Amino acid sequence: MDVQAWTFLIVGVTFALYIGIAIATRARSTGEFYVAGKGVSPLANGMATAADWMSAASFISMAGIIAFAGMDGSVYLMGWTGGYVLLALLLAPYLRKFGKFTVPDFMGDRYYSQIARIVSVVCAIFISFTYIAGQMRGVGVVFSRFLEVDINLGVMIGMGLVFFYAVLGGMKGITYTQVAQYCILIFAYTIPAFFLAFMVTGNPIPQVALGGTDADGVGLLAKLDGMLGDLGFKSYTDYHKSPLDIVCITGALMLGTAGLPHVIIRFFTVKRVKDARSSAGWALLFIAILYTTAPAIAVFARTNMLATVPSVSYAEAPKWVSTWEDTGLIAWRDRNDDGVIQHGPGAAFGGKKPVFFDEETRGKHGERLLKNGEVEGTGNELYVDRDIMVLANPEISGLPDWVIALVAAGGLAAALSTAAGLLMVISSAVSHDLVKRVIRPSISERSELRVARIAAAVAVVCAGLLGIWPPDYVAAVVAFAFGLAASSFFPAIFLGIFWKRFNMPGAVIGMLCGIGFTTWYILEFKFLGGTSEGWWWGISPEGIGSIGMLLNFAVAIPIALMTAPPPAEVQRMVEDIRIPGSS
Repeated sequence: MDVQAWTFLIVGVTFALYIGIAIATRARSTGEFYVAGKGVSPLANGMATAADWMSAASFISMAGIIAFAGMDGSVYLMGWTGGYVLLALLLAPYLRKFGKFTVPDFMGDRYYSQIARIVSVVCAIFISFTYIAGQMRGVGVVFSRFLEVDINLGVMIGMGLVFFYAVLGGMKGITYTQVAQYCILIFAYTIPAFFLAFMVTGNPIPQVALGGTDADGVGLLAKLDGMLGDLGFKSYTDYHKSPLDIVCITGALMLGTAGLPHVIIRFFTVKRVKDARSSAGWALLFIAILYTTAPAIAVFARTNMLATVPSVSYAEAPKWVSTWEDTGLIAWRDRNDDGVIQHGPGAAFGGKKPVFFDEETRGKHGERLLKNGEVEGTGNELYVDRDIMVLANPEISGLPDWVIALVAAGGLAAALSTAAGLLMVISSAVSHDLVKRVIRPSISERSELRVARIAAAVAVVCAGLLGIWPPDYVAAVVAFAFGLAASSFFPAIFLGIFWKRFNMPGAVIGMLCGIGFTTWYILEFKFLGGTSEGWWWGISPEGIGSIGMLLNFAVAIPIALMTAPPPAEVQRMVEDIRIPGSS
């Protein structure tokens, strides 16, 4: 069988598995729809949390960032891993003891205000839609290559699947589907890594092979540095970002993790507080398997790509180049008309994404021609979308077709698992926090469940549109979501747990200032024409969430001190949350 046949087989089997689980575990009450009836075991919840957490950004895009950015890309490893530890140890057990369904539920009751609840709902929906755009983009990338369909059609197929098991099963169906998705995505990520590690170094353990040598006795990292230097790229093993930007990006990713509603809600699905701690430990173990493998995947992918593409004629280029070119994720313009691919530093097309003519419109060397004319660029003739590196790596390395198909199934599992978790946040924010707690408190459980499913369905459609017109590559979009979460939710949750004097005016105004500033900065410097020369203190849009978080604290604490303290019963509730117990 060829790659496409293997892909249809493996992806088809996994999709049938997801649908079967959703039917078998469909939600029959609001408790099952929102928090899986609080009956999930710590081990299963750990797997589900890991799948929810390891999105398309982790599976598809993170190793691609590290492959292109080198040491600068390590901020994603440090930020996302450290952030999960921070969430698991600092916040999750207390939120679980609080015992509500959602983060806006915590905000509304902790800050004794419908205003705080509504602001939290708006923030949760905004953050979730920003995050979900990256997931649906990842689904489209996988489908466009491996099932050879248009990227937009791929997004719509993913929408249909998520719609089925999220709307039918709710959190109960999503949880057990995510357990299956974790198993699929981790096998899909590690099996190619084992293959490549053994092929290159003779050691099948990728984490060890990364520090090893090739058949000629040359260290892998030293070899990659040499190859990059020969082509004019910056060294792989040195930092090139400013120290302040590195700190800010890492901080935004860490603190954003601790404020992400779709991860926090997972700790409400277990029976007891100690189960929340136990599932957090299991999830960290499951997450570490992928995150410690990613740097090796990045090195293998970049080395193999550089060994096969630069200074080779387009006619003699390996098949994967033209295959991925057909998806629109690789592009080549022969600037000097010599028929040879020149790959080097700099944006090939002036920083613009290439737009292709139809597939039949080809240049004299057989390359696909571009609609966006002679856009200004550098001496680099090759555009490579970093989101393809993990997916293309098995093809670049010549691995068996079934491994290539397995990676496709894993990428879909990662994107769909997180998309489903985010849809649950949006659905519960609308049905439970807005309709049930604000607009119509007398609504019946049956009607609330119907509203939740309608909200999930609308959210799926909106998510699909964001996947069709994504604001950036997968990991960048996800980084924006983390910055928004860090600047809005983290201070309110942290102070709400550990400072009983903290009150509603401080929380609400702090959240609005933090998320407002961060949103403005991202829009200004990512979408409205601002350049890196204008970055404040050299801080990138991916890292500005740390400054937004500090602004939140700086505004919220003085306002809380200048206004009336919370009611006595709220302060007693905060003290009770912090007392160890089994509830």
